[in-house]
Amino acid sequence: MLEQQTLTATPPAPIETTGREITYAQAVREAMRQAMQADERVFLFGEDVGVYGGAFGVSDGLLEEFGPERVRDTPISEAVIAGTAIGAAATGMRPIAEIQFMDFITLSMEQLVLQGAKMRFMFGGKAKVPLVLRTPAGSGTGAAAQHSESLEAWFVHVPGLKVVMPATPYDVKGLLLASIEDDNPVIFVENKLLYKTKGVVPEAYYTIPLSQSDIKREGADLTVIAYSIMVSRALEAAAELAKEGLEIEIVDPRTLKPFDPTPMIQSVKKTGKALVVHEAPMTGGFGGEVVAQLVGSEAFDYLDAPVRRLAGLDIPIPYNRELERRTVPQVDDIVREARALIKGEY
Repeated sequence: MLEQQTLTATPPAPIETTGREITYAQAVREAMRQAMQADERVFLFGEDVGVYGGAFGVSDGLLEEFGPERVRDTPISEAVIAGTAIGAAATGMRPIAEIQFMDFITLSMEQLVLQGAKMRFMFGGKAKVPLVLRTPAGSGTGAAAQHSESLEAWFVHVPGLKVVMPATPYDVKGLLLASIEDDNPVIFVENKLLYKTKGVVPEAYYTIPLSQSDIKREGADLTVIAYSIMVSRALEAAAELAKEGLEIEIVDPRTLKPFDPTPMIQSVKKTGKALVVHEAPMTGGFGGEVVAQLVGSEAFDYLDAPVRRLAGLDIPIPYNRELERRTVPQVDDIVREARALIKGEY
């Protein structure tokens, strides 16, 4: 069954690093390569993941290294990709399936939600479904409404699925390897704008436990809960606010389900204020779950202001670049909201 939520703020053990920097995309590729080297049951498949190397070049070179039996191009059918992954996982393999854009995951929902998510429960734990479904999400590439959505809240709502959204190259490698080792279906959401960002990543095989939030920046005036691309924007906002003497603390859940609320609760008990930031539309978004858990915890007695949400607008992502930019939170939006909260304007 889906493991119980781990409520712990214990940071992962430090991993030895030589200071090597690679991109987020390279970290994803390295994780898949090391997983395939370590376990012959792991294989990759999806549209254009082989010869083409993936829509964003993430799987480039893996076909040459592992051959067509373990890196397979598929027909353009997301339902087939999801169904094949579930069947392979249930029969002992550990597939990594790729959906080129999260928007098209809609075509695989029956397989993921009605079949894959429920198998371990419906068969009394006798069937395991250890699959990872990787998919890039988010706006900012001018790809318009059918290639720019953030649909993570749909999957957070489904019992039996785990949902991971890493923000840094270090996190994406460790969390992807942990997801591949997990015996449950994992929806692994990468952000397209993060693929070219760089960070220090150990060469060694390492994992980051699922359901372990991370403090990305410490501060005393406000807690910002952000994930995926919004972590880097929140960090930029924090640097701007620091020039005014305002210090915000940034909590990154990394895994949305199972969600680890403890660092967030401890942070709000210290700062007394909270701002939740995500790219997906506000209505029905994951931010609502964060707020509910926060005000239902002991942190409620420490709140000095209403908990605020900053999220995408409730509209499809526009094609026009300026309209697209205005649809989802940017650095200046976070600065404005954070400053107003700290100064008691709400």
